[in-house]
Amino acid sequence: MHIQFAELPVVDQDRAKQFYRDALGCSVVADSPMGADSWRWVELGLPGGQTNLHFIRGADDRPSDVPVLVVMVDNVADSVATLRSRGVTIVTEPHQPAWQPGKTVAEFRDSEGNRMILSSAGA
Repeated sequence: MHIQFAELPVVDQDRAKQFYRDALGCSVVADSPMGADSWRWVELGLPGGQTNLHFIRGADDRPSDVPVLVVMVDNVADSVATLRSRGVTIVTEPHQPAWQPGKTVAEFRDSEGNRMILSSAGA
């Protein structure tokens, strides 16, 4: 069993698609018209993952106060360095949170202001 896709609120589908493709290395699984307006079904595949991201219409362009997704990576510090080199806003630097001993986490924002956590597999 696995989750087919996680819904991610966005305001600008093209900007978000470019961010996830260029900054995170996602592949475009689908980009098709959906409904009477210009909204599209955009679904992206995460590198090495089974769960895709599906863009849903965001209510507004205010940044999220809390993380909306946790992305597991092999090396948080290396991932932060790569994201930073691609112009991504890093919210918190890699650290070991008290509530998850043995794990390293960091936070970043996507093009739409969504707050994301990078996390190592840890102990």
